[in-house]
Amino acid sequence: IMSDKSGGRRVIEVRGRILAPAKLRPRSVRPKKAADFPHLSAAYLDVVKKLSSPLLMGPPVCDELVAFVEHLFTEEEAGVVRHLGQFAGTTARQIARAERRPVEEVEPILGRLSREKRAIAASGEGDAAKYRLLPIMPGIFEMVLIGESPESMSPWHRRFAELFECLYETGYSSDYQQGLKEPSSFVRVLPVGRSIEAHPMALPSDYLEVVLDRYKVFGIGNCQCRMTMQVRGQGCGKPIDNCTVMGQWAQQGIKQGWLKQVSSQDVLEIKREAESHGMVTWIMNAESSKGQASCSCCGCCCHAMRITNEFNAPGVLRPAHFTPRFHDARCTYCGKCVKACPMGALEMDLDQRTRKYSAERCIGCGLCAVACGSRDAIAMEPVPDYKLPYKSWFSLQFHSGAQMVKSAWKVWRSR
Repeated sequence: IMSDKSGGRRVIEVRGRILAPAKLRPRSVRPKKAADFPHLSAAYLDVVKKLSSPLLMGPPVCDELVAFVEHLFTEEEAGVVRHLGQFAGTTARQIARAERRPVEEVEPILGRLSREKRAIAASGEGDAAKYRLLPIMPGIFEMVLIGESPESMSPWHRRFAELFECLYETGYSSDYQQGLKEPSSFVRVLPVGRSIEAHPMALPSDYLEVVLDRYKVFGIGNCQCRMTMQVRGQGCGKPIDNCTVMGQWAQQGIKQGWLKQVSSQDVLEIKREAESHGMVTWIMNAESSKGQASCSCCGCCCHAMRITNEFNAPGVLRPAHFTPRFHDARCTYCGKCVKACPMGALEMDLDQRTRKYSAERCIGCGLCAVACGSRDAIAMEPVPDYKLPYKSWFSLQFHSGAQMVKSAWKVWRSR
């Protein structure tokens, strides 16, 4: 994580004999009004306003958002997209009526946006197909890039990644994490398997193998975050082919060619390889048999993790079942645990032999314990008030939705 030979952003910095989290990135978003963009057509302006909605966790209207939208959609596409709802689906016929165009002209545009660009969501078939607007993140960013690779990425996709990163770096996403009493419940971290081997308090839901047993179909795509940083010349060099989709969710991606079908054993090997490179495995926080998604994330590239370690906002990943406990008498203050932490939750003075632990940054991944190795100066212990994953997607969406609405309300009021 510390190495910058590849140009990657540091999570941990070396300051003399002190290992400490990298300096925070200043929040730089500059909100503007629609009147500040007289050159922008009504179609583009409508889409910008929709994507800025707090209910979609959008940024305020700003230069970066306008540039992103102008690249993402042609003006003709924007004319269609502006009629999409944020939650309820809209048919091609309804959009054609609103845009005052023949449905025969609107349907190909919607097909291109949903299947080729993957910039909008689609469900159903034929005349019954419905389309809706996706949030920028998570949503548009992930779907547009997941089927790409650094080697074959088109100039359009490269520019898309650059413009998204410019928008992300304004820090707007941290607005939605401020003031939360606890981290988001939408995704959860799985501890590194080696950190809890034979632990008597480990639960079946703590192990990736148990999660995979629920599904028969698996698809792999490339990590959108690491590809984006690679485009920016800040790639960390870690593996990118480890974004995993399971069950019914994977079938469509495999059919349309933006996911590569693999076996459950392949997934296990891919995830273990990712962990050996210091990456964290997370999954959606529900035990549904319908579908599941998982990524292997690094603190230097992952946009969800960077909200914490770059903007000092509470984490969007629900902590794992375990948390580290330090045995000072066994610690040699070598600094390996600090270097391994992807969240900058540890700080160490090698000369003074002191260590600082920031529990609010810790996600319980166990990478520090693995890095410590046979010294056993770090042990993973279960969190007393740990909440089990939700039993259904309905429960997850109900609780996460309530949390999202509260956050959106605060952002809307602040704007």
